[in-house]
Amino acid sequence: MYERFFGFDQAPFNLTPDPSFLYLSRQHTIAIESLFYGITQRKGFCLLAGEIGTGKTITCRALLAKLDPAQHHTALLFNPYQSTLELLQAILGELGLATAGLRTTELLASLYRFLLEKAEQGQTTIILLDEAQNFSAEALEAVRMISNLETASEKLVQIILMGQPEIESKLAKTELRQLNQRIHVRSYLGPLSTSETAEYITQRLRVAGGERVQFDWQATARIYQHTQGFPRLINILCD
Repeated sequence: MYERFFGFDQAPFNLTPDPSFLYLSRQHTIAIESLFYGITQRKGFCLLAGEIGTGKTITCRALLAKLDPAQHHTALLFNPYQSTLELLQAILGELGLATAGLRTTELLASLYRFLLEKAEQGQTTIILLDEAQNFSAEALEAVRMISNLETASEKLVQIILMGQPEIESKLAKTELRQLNQRIHVRSYLGPLSTSETAEYITQRLRVAGGERVQFDWQATARIYQHTQGFPRLINILCD
């Protein structure tokens, strides 16, 4: 409602994960580059952990923007899953494969054929699983099973688990130790510092086209005090 008054081209503090507004703090840059390394070097498993509102989703979207779409085929899932069947149905559905009436073993076989075909075409298949801390142990074990789909020389699928810090304690459980041991790249996102909060606000104002609005240091300090540097909370308060 205030965009026209202040001369913005678009709303500067929306909560949607728009990559054009991505603020690359040092930790976000490290996370993107680490995950990019894991995917391009075909390491198999990567983990991105962070508290709610630290920018995990927008970081992964920025990561995908770095990848050549002609060489990378991606499936991005945002919901937690409780069974192997549900997870496989969701993954195959995102990859454009039929799932109706297929049993777990048939879904897995269909996925394997798809991955082999993409590998023969020189493409990398990437599965990103958000809210991983809410996956059941059965679903996480299914993730490990999917990672077993490989040839003698390479991994056929690259998997990125995204979740809140609790995912680490879940993976540390005895029944998931095999999955935990396979995670090659681990990246973590925390809140912004005071100076990063100021830079974050300034960048969002600039990207939105606002030249008539500035937040002075007192305002920025109060914003940091109330948000503790969590980007989502910064957006809400600045708005």
